[in-house]
Amino acid sequence: MLKTVIAGALMAAGLAAAGEPVLVTGAGATFPFPLYSRWFADYDKVRPDVRFNYQSIGSGGGIQQITAGTVDFGASDAPLTDEQLGRIPDVVHVPTVLGAVVLTYNAPMPSLRLTPEIVAGIYLGRIARWDDAAIAAANPGVALPAEDIAVVHRSDGSGTTNIFTNYLSKVSPEWKEKVGFATSVRWPTGLGGKGNEGVTGLVKQTPGAIGYVELAYAKQNGLPMAALRNHDGRFVAPTIASTSEAAAGVEMPADYRVSITDARGPGAYPIASFTYLLVHRDARDPVRGEAMIRFLWWAIHQGQAAAAPLDYAPLPRAVVERVERTLRALTVQGRPVSLAPAR
Repeated sequence: MLKTVIAGALMAAGLAAAGEPVLVTGAGATFPFPLYSRWFADYDKVRPDVRFNYQSIGSGGGIQQITAGTVDFGASDAPLTDEQLGRIPDVVHVPTVLGAVVLTYNAPMPSLRLTPEIVAGIYLGRIARWDDAAIAAANPGVALPAEDIAVVHRSDGSGTTNIFTNYLSKVSPEWKEKVGFATSVRWPTGLGGKGNEGVTGLVKQTPGAIGYVELAYAKQNGLPMAALRNHDGRFVAPTIASTSEAAAGVEMPADYRVSITDARGPGAYPIASFTYLLVHRDARDPVRGEAMIRFLWWAIHQGQAAAAPLDYAPLPRAVVERVERTLRALTVQGRPVSLAPAR
């Protein structure tokens, strides 16, 4: 009887019973998975009474699971559409970091520059060889192989795909008309790989391949990355600095649903995005709900230090301050959670 009373008191205080860590479940984006894995491991040292079980299944899967109520949080690089948000109106977007989607390739060029027209042409199937005249014109002095391009894309519902196709829809009227943008599209050409991991693997094992992945996956696998011509007409390589510059002039809406692809700025990398955790405005479970809010507070403060070493850009200070207000407004069964004072 006493054990039951103690356990009930711990539950009311947002703590797990002795020896029983709180298990918080989530699913979704592969784009930030390397960073989230690091965060969960680091947070375990701070709060060993909390464990995270995160399934890296793609943004589409994360949206489906948070909608179905089978997880405590979802993760997506694609903001929910109005239609999706209409099905789960109590869900809040919490931006965590920024990332870059890069064009990586398996061809013997020491460097590669691509224009928006070339990228769209490759994924529309109109540019099919590496020695195409358009690629040669953008890469003077580079020896281009006389071989076919093997196009690789995501096969699953993907926030990375949403970011990439959102960019293509901005820079190519033909792409916007024929394909459009979403987490899943009808691809005109190419091979499909599941997750950023699957696309990375296909590019590595397929001679002549080109694919789009999050920056961290390309760097960790030693794959080359193309510099892209940005909105201002400059060729920019994907880096932490160029990703941050893409967000420099953004006007963040109250619900955080914003696109920063094809951003203005001489040093802005053109395929960049915020990535989000999706949580309930009022958590239903008193223990897991409080644990999640406290983790989010840690993630936007102490957790940001792990972003750059893993090739993600930390949140701008102004965004952190806004997210602080969002987290303070979240509740657990109608009651607010006491959080540390803002720094």
